[in-house]
Amino acid sequence: MTQSAAPESTSTTYRLEPATELTGSIKVPGDKSMSHRSIMFGAIAEGVTEVAGFLEGEDSLHTLAACQAMGVRIERGGPGEVTLFGEGARSLKPPGKDIYLGNSGTGMRLLAGLLAGLNIPATLTGDASLSARPMRRIVDPLSQMGASIVTGKGGTPPLVIRPAATLAGIEYTCPMASAQVKSAILLAGLHASGTTVVHEPAITRDHTERMLRGFGVEVEVAGLTVSLKGGQRLVATTLTVPGDISSSAFFLVGASMTPGSSLNINGVGMNPSRTGVIDILKLMGADIQVLNERTSGGEPVADLKVTGRRLQGIHVPEHLVSLAIDEFPALFVAAVGATGQTVVTGAEELRVKETDRIQVMTDGLRALGADLSDRPDGAVINGCRLAGGTADSCGDHRTAMAFAMASLIADGPISVLDCDNVNTSFPGFARLAGSTGLHIVESPAGSTSSRV
Repeated sequence: MTQSAAPESTSTTYRLEPATELTGSIKVPGDKSMSHRSIMFGAIAEGVTEVAGFLEGEDSLHTLAACQAMGVRIERGGPGEVTLFGEGARSLKPPGKDIYLGNSGTGMRLLAGLLAGLNIPATLTGDASLSARPMRRIVDPLSQMGASIVTGKGGTPPLVIRPAATLAGIEYTCPMASAQVKSAILLAGLHASGTTVVHEPAITRDHTERMLRGFGVEVEVAGLTVSLKGGQRLVATTLTVPGDISSSAFFLVGASMTPGSSLNINGVGMNPSRTGVIDILKLMGADIQVLNERTSGGEPVADLKVTGRRLQGIHVPEHLVSLAIDEFPALFVAAVGATGQTVVTGAEELRVKETDRIQVMTDGLRALGADLSDRPDGAVINGCRLAGGTADSCGDHRTAMAFAMASLIADGPISVLDCDNVNTSFPGFARLAGSTGLHIVESPAGSTSSRV
């Protein structure tokens, strides 16, 4: 296979003047985790799967393109509407070139499990950030099942999946709490002989288990153990992807920590394995009301009403960490905006995300005037006003958006560098944030600044 070229990138800067509150009523883009899975599962299902609310961000679009490259017929309708004409898992064909997944760790890890189980040779590549992320955590258990996967130096991408004998189910205990690891093993187990069992050390998001059931797969869950029998077929369905709680987190934090804010966030996914950010903010004293609770596609959904007030520092309970792991960049900002000290422990997984998020957030917030220090598994953060300055997101979409929200507790202007990858999870973030009260200007490389 030939190496496919990564798309050229630019470097966008967010420039923000101090803001005081967030107001209005908004809806954030569709859940990224569910968008990935809806495309993969629809691609291997039998029949026509219709998806609404699909996140049209770069990460999930790479997954869509990967499935098209393997012969899946996919049609696009209006915004967020995708129709997949599935012919079953065995209809997938080897891609004609490397599969480029950009910045998407979810896309790479889940596709690796799926393709290994189907014995489809492929090479999975990504951008510079993804190419530095650890992949032994999925390659090791998949290899135990009989897969043949070669990593780059140091156990990082690219991943080269080679033809191998039929996989066999295993019983595996995950050394870390990771929904991506769990999901990769389960997807391989779908097409392995026997039963695949995964034990977790802590609760992680369960979108894979829920959505597989929606596609007709029998999945058993008992506490921290998940299992399924190989050989099951997926049956096409219709599903709606709710708003992403990880994207909502920036607005939850911004509104919660600024007295005078009154913000409604509508149609947010409330999967109990994802609501740790709300639990943590409430422990800090946030006023977040959960309204109009309902179910869509097997997932709980609700509207959130946030009223701003002064937050209090806390020691974040470790049992909530895995339920809010992607939201900690925003929560670091909430801790700076709170009175007193906040201590985060048990969050070492943050160091192997798109960036070392503990280090990037510590360095960036300190550059803006914060009083905090990092630990191997977290940070100690003392509440204070920020002076302003320049924070480098290091190309991480979540740290970029978190630093933007820091303008609500700053006395001077803030510049956030390297914000291009915000489009991986939240296209249109700057415009939506501006509509709620942030004074944000987006400055793409090679163009003049413009108010959004």
